[in-house]
Amino acid sequence: MKTNFKALAGLALVLALPPGFAQTTASGTTGSTPRKSTHKKAAVAEGPSVQSQIDSLRTDMQSQIQSLRQQLSEKDAQLQQAQQAAAQAQAAAQQAQQAAQAAQQANSDNTTAVSSLQGAVTDLKTNNASLVQTIQDTQKQDKALIEHPDSIYYKGITLGLTGSFLAGETVWRSAATGSDIPTAFSSLPLQASDYAQLSEFYGSGRQSRIALLAEGKAKDFTMRGYYEADFLGAGITSNNNESNSYVLRQRQLWAQAQRAKWTVTAGQMWSLVTETRQGMTPRTEATPQTIDPNYVPGFSWERQYGFRVVNEVVPQRVWLGVAAENPETLNLGGTVPANLLLGSYGTNGGAYNGGGTYTLSGNVPAVGAAANYSFNLAPDLIAKVAVEPKFGGHYELYGVARFDQYRNYVGYKSTSTFNPVTGVTAVTITYTSAYNDQTVGGGIGGSLRYPAFNKKVEFGLKGLWGDGISRYGDTTLSDATADYNGRLKLLHGYSTLGTIEAHATPRLDVFLNYGTDGVFRNYSTSPTGGQFGYGNYHFSNKGCDTEPAPVSAFAPNNPGTCAANTRDVQEITFGYWYDFYRGPLGRLRQGFQYAYATRNVFSGAVGATPQATDNMFWTSFRYYLP
Repeated sequence: MKTNFKALAGLALVLALPPGFAQTTASGTTGSTPRKSTHKKAAVAEGPSVQSQIDSLRTDMQSQIQSLRQQLSEKDAQLQQAQQAAAQAQAAAQQAQQAAQAAQQANSDNTTAVSSLQGAVTDLKTNNASLVQTIQDTQKQDKALIEHPDSIYYKGITLGLTGSFLAGETVWRSAATGSDIPTAFSSLPLQASDYAQLSEFYGSGRQSRIALLAEGKAKDFTMRGYYEADFLGAGITSNNNESNSYVLRQRQLWAQAQRAKWTVTAGQMWSLVTETRQGMTPRTEATPQTIDPNYVPGFSWERQYGFRVVNEVVPQRVWLGVAAENPETLNLGGTVPANLLLGSYGTNGGAYNGGGTYTLSGNVPAVGAAANYSFNLAPDLIAKVAVEPKFGGHYELYGVARFDQYRNYVGYKSTSTFNPVTGVTAVTITYTSAYNDQTVGGGIGGSLRYPAFNKKVEFGLKGLWGDGISRYGDTTLSDATADYNGRLKLLHGYSTLGTIEAHATPRLDVFLNYGTDGVFRNYSTSPTGGQFGYGNYHFSNKGCDTEPAPVSAFAPNNPGTCAANTRDVQEITFGYWYDFYRGPLGRLRQGFQYAYATRNVFSGAVGATPQATDNMFWTSFRYYLP
């Protein structure tokens, strides 16, 4: 670099010398004062002239300049190459930066992907663990279904035997009734009767029960059918002699369709009058926990044909239901005239029991006669509301409407003529006219059930009051009587039951019940002084305290000359149920019940007002199918 500066300085000096030299020469020739001539000495040999030196220097300088130009050109080329290289390097750096940014983004994406993948793997592990648990549970359930199935599956229908049990039971009564395990409350023997002088003991397996529930689910609704039977029926040929071959008794046989809030049920089932534990759902009936299959007086119920429609108005809170059920005007009570036709005994060839006959005195059945069937005008109609509020308990209110009809034969007269030759008594019946008549009865009832003490104890109360409603009472007292003209008169009746059920332990249940069924008097006196009706004050009870002689060894008697129409039947009973085992194999339980029952009668004009009392003990040992 210093050489270049020297060359440039020299060049500048050369360029400046000629003009200065020329100026000096000219100024020497133009002076006004003449110079003196001098003689010069002979010149000594001189070196190169200035001009030549200048030219030489110029040549050198030009050569150097040319070299510098060449170098500058090369430098420019190198600079250009360097600039190009720098540009390329910058482009490469930008590309590298973009690549780095892309790599960083890719790395970030990879990190996100890895995190997502890790989450997916974690979820997969969790799902796998859940799936493994589900598979294990399913395998366990399948194994349980195979080894211990709760139901049988047949062509998409579920069949269950829940409710079936086998029972070995006994009963002992201080006053005999001749009724096996069930108690005939309306026939409790008066204290002076033959029955009351002997006790009775029976052992039985007849309350063993067979139950089958079938359920199939269609697209829009569920179909159900339920069958339930035991052996407490009494066929004409059934007896205790040797085989104890009692008939299979129909308890429940119904079909059901359920869609959303609507349920329709038809067949033989518990009456809508019967209290349920859950809504109005069949098979949740709140029956007393007695061993006695006739339960306890005051319990309102039936098991008859019915057609029922229920709507769940408020889910799990309020239900409304209506039903049409099989009617029956239960036996006429008291003293009634013979000019009244209410029904008949079953007819041979039909499906009802046709073993009844008539005596010569009118429509009074002979000893051993079969059941009677009323000619019904229309089914019983029942409407009911059930409520289960948030504060707990179950509450019901219902109404019953009943429709009775009969035929009255006015001027009815029966004349008996004895033929001493043939020994036959001919009976002639005459009447002046006849007409059909109807009467409407019914009543109102309700129930409540409230759990207390953390659901360890349940308190219950139920009742029914009305005209002609005794057939719904557990005692089955008379629905009606008749006046002296043969007109049907309904009896005011009532049923009341209080219950306490304590779940002392998961295996032990204790119960206490007190209930009563009763009716009021309804009587009349004819113009000629005849006494008719039910609970007539003029009836005679003078023979109620005298024990009669039996008709035969197997035909005990109630006291004669003892009208004694039943006023009410009361019972207090308590007991327990204990489960020895309750699990997937079913339930093995043992029970005990004690009851003290009384039958009270109406007083009469003559004689005492007797009473029937009975102390009763039951035991039960049962195995319930799972």
